[in-house]
Amino acid sequence: MSHTTGNSMSTLDKNNQTSNKPEVSICDHMIALKLCKTPEDAQTYWYKNIYQGDNVPQLTLRAVLMGAALGSLMSISNLYTHLKIGWGFGVAITACVLSFVIWNAFRVVFRKLSPMSILENNCMQSTASAAGYSTGSTLATAFGAYLLITGNHISWQVVLPWTLIVAALGVFLAIPMKRQMINTEQLPFPSGIAAAETLRSLYGQSQESIRQAYALVASLFVAAAVGIASKGDYAWQKAINFKLPELLPFQARMSGVDVSKMPGFGFEPSLLLIAAGMIVGMRVSLSMLISAGLLYLVVGPAMVNAHEIVSPEKILRWALWGGTAIMVTSGLTAFAVQWKTIARSFAGLKKSKKNNAQATENGSAATEVPAKWFLMGIIPIAIAMVALQYIAFSISIPLGVISVLLSGVLALVACRATGETDITPTGAMGKIAQLTYALLAPANISTNLMTASVTANTALSSADLLTDLKSGYLLGANARKQFWAQFIGIFFGTAAIVPAWFLMIPNKAALEAFNPPATNMWRAVAEALSYGIQYVPVSARWAILFGGILGIILALIDAYAPKVVRKFMPSAMGLGLAWVMPFANCLSFFVGAAIALIWSKLNSKNATTYVIPMASGAIAGESMACAIIAMISAASALGK
Repeated sequence: MSHTTGNSMSTLDKNNQTSNKPEVSICDHMIALKLCKTPEDAQTYWYKNIYQGDNVPQLTLRAVLMGAALGSLMSISNLYTHLKIGWGFGVAITACVLSFVIWNAFRVVFRKLSPMSILENNCMQSTASAAGYSTGSTLATAFGAYLLITGNHISWQVVLPWTLIVAALGVFLAIPMKRQMINTEQLPFPSGIAAAETLRSLYGQSQESIRQAYALVASLFVAAAVGIASKGDYAWQKAINFKLPELLPFQARMSGVDVSKMPGFGFEPSLLLIAAGMIVGMRVSLSMLISAGLLYLVVGPAMVNAHEIVSPEKILRWALWGGTAIMVTSGLTAFAVQWKTIARSFAGLKKSKKNNAQATENGSAATEVPAKWFLMGIIPIAIAMVALQYIAFSISIPLGVISVLLSGVLALVACRATGETDITPTGAMGKIAQLTYALLAPANISTNLMTASVTANTALSSADLLTDLKSGYLLGANARKQFWAQFIGIFFGTAAIVPAWFLMIPNKAALEAFNPPATNMWRAVAEALSYGIQYVPVSARWAILFGGILGIILALIDAYAPKVVRKFMPSAMGLGLAWVMPFANCLSFFVGAAIALIWSKLNSKNATTYVIPMASGAIAGESMACAIIAMISAASALGK
């Protein structure tokens, strides 16, 4: 690392340096870059007017350690949310805010500490994102599905290198895409712009951004306290007989069936779920509530009375087939209708070579990650990935090579989709891989799951890291130093997430207790593709058929219908997700969305300022607290 950082891990004199370039808004810079006639002109403008990586500390020890600490905690947080609700949340903005607040708190105590520069915080963001977002999704999906199907954990000797190598693959695949998608095409990567704007506001001492930061931190602590009070079972709680209810059950009978016996029929007073609803919005949340009501109050009782379901407790095991079908077909259809985006992904490869050959001689080339670094990294990582697949799961070398090549292709498409829309089609990436290997290696569940995990996690990792590189580009960071920050981050993330996985999920029963939506979907697809459709109950096959058709129709409407029509259509993701998670989750999502909607109607400006920061803090706080409690409980049980 020393040959790239130079003297950046250095003294207070260097830390006190600031850029001598005039302060111009990020929006103005983006407009100026768009107006440049050629990519070379844009790069010249960027180097002369935005770049400040030689004058402002960036890759410092304190920035990396702060990012490693926050990223490690948030990797555990995201693992919990993946298990609880089926997806993770980006950590960049939350990490930036927490880093800013924590470091300023340190400076109050240790007065000799200098301020952390904006580029140090951006570098911290890269480390935190790599640690917190690029390392854990494969555990909650492919490895979790394998545990549900076989009843056995894959050993840590496989999980540890697998997690690290897949994350590293994502980091290195982002290298050649950065110049083309960010420097040349100026793709927006909206979350990257938001993170850059957040940092600029914090360092500009904007009163609004400072209030947002403290609102995020306050909601984090409140949600953590709620998580402890509802999940913990400590001596002080027993002494005062205090524990918040995990579920407020509802009582209902429909068509002679006791609906209250269905899993999670009630209200879960979880700030995590309510906050998630505040973020995803009313369209998705209302779709979830309606779909869950249809399942629990109409379809479920009918299936029980028809003896298609043994008991009300098994409703979600049956329903996940239809719910998964909606999400898979809508995701694949949405992916297919983006054919122009896919075409541009591959057309960009030729442009990228041309633009690299015509790199300007103004010094900016020295800020980019060299192509030789890509080759020096990607070749041994690819070999290690193929070898690990062969050793751990007896996946043949040709099939392993195909998984790596497919990862590169789909990561390219996922990064462009993220850059253009801020939506990473991770689900579609995994399902494309599963469908591919259903043909190449039929009736082989481990091959189906593990090769798909390589593809999905690589695409997710690359897209997220390009989002961070977009932030750095707009703030004038040195891309080489950001690359090292990201690469370092995956080691810290892996070191945190793998032990957390085994502590949080010591066995199949612990995983089933979460009723994990994403894990169940991966299991269902793998079983259906490997065992054949005859494995699925007849009534569930009809649910797959209707759900699949509905998913395609909704995706086509989203793509081609007028906006006035689209806003009244249900969300395919919401409809499908409601059939793979308990009713209580869907109700809490709706409560959160309703709070955000009412808040915006009463005071739009206030809601715009506080909804996202408070929701982000609540998600991070409760998920971290509950994850740590789960690990402590599991460790205590093992100790006994």
